[in-house]
Amino acid sequence: MNWKEKLIAAIGTGAVALAVPLVAKYEGTVLRSYRDPVGIVTACTGHTGPELKIGQTYTRQQCEDMLYKDLAKHADALACVSQPLTDGQRAAFVSFAFNVGEGAFCGSTLVRKANAGDIDGACAELSRWTYAGGKQLPGLVKRRAAERQLCEAGLA
Repeated sequence: MNWKEKLIAAIGTGAVALAVPLVAKYEGTVLRSYRDPVGIVTACTGHTGPELKIGQTYTRQQCEDMLYKDLAKHADALACVSQPLTDGQRAAFVSFAFNVGEGAFCGSTLVRKANAGDIDGACAELSRWTYAGGKQLPGLVKRRAAERQLCEAGLA
């Protein structure tokens, strides 16, 4: 099973169709490694890791493979949520976990609210996570607004 199939198995086809373009839009794809706004060495579509060195280059296919692998790994964070989720909520939460990390996601007030059955409140929590390196970043404000919109779609 490839990483795309693993991601589909983890969160479902509908959530994948929402999450992949969302993450791709807000991460952007750069075919080389670079330092992100807070100094983390990053490559492709938001990929980070100890194996990265500044100046490495990648093909579009390598970047796409990394994205699906990274999203499949971060989809594991959804196990922290005990309530049923819509495709939009799964996509929003995977995008968020991809961006902040599984530990921050699982330890967040967002997850506590979701597990208490307060999905409205959980979705609203996304808007609080707009800072990196102590600064509010316009890109994170836009990303969280898009995640929150996906999360709230279909809520009464």
